[in-house]
Amino acid sequence: MLSSHWQPMADVNRLRNELDRLFGQVSGGNGNSRRGTFPLMNLWEDDNSLYLEAELPGFEMDDLEIYVTGGNQLSISGERKQPEHEAGAWHRQERGFGKFRRTLELPGDVDSEKVSANFRNGVLTLTMPKSEAAKPRRIEVKAD
Repeated sequence: MLSSHWQPMADVNRLRNELDRLFGQVSGGNGNSRRGTFPLMNLWEDDNSLYLEAELPGFEMDDLEIYVTGGNQLSISGERKQPEHEAGAWHRQERGFGKFRRTLELPGDVDSEKVSANFRNGVLTLTMPKSEAAKPRRIEVKAD
């Protein structure tokens, strides 16, 4: 028997899933959408470099493609394969799978020839030296 009782949270979840799908959030092939943007990233800088950390548990470095283009565009893409289980039934599947691409506009130009990447314990760390033109320069003031 169908219930005519209104379930507002079911409607909210349906709307959130549709918005995630519409705006290109990572979603699993099983129709479950990940909440938020993947991967989660931290970006900071000092006088010489920009640094980025991205959480990528379950990935190998070979699963990732990293590009710096135009001096200030960073793109990270990859694919997490759907887990295969020969026997048994899923009870919960919250970890997303499938392809992702994340592109950021960096706050300044970097020297793409000197960018280095380290991947340890599921965290990708990029060190992106600033281009000479983007580095702060002290201006000497002369008095007459």
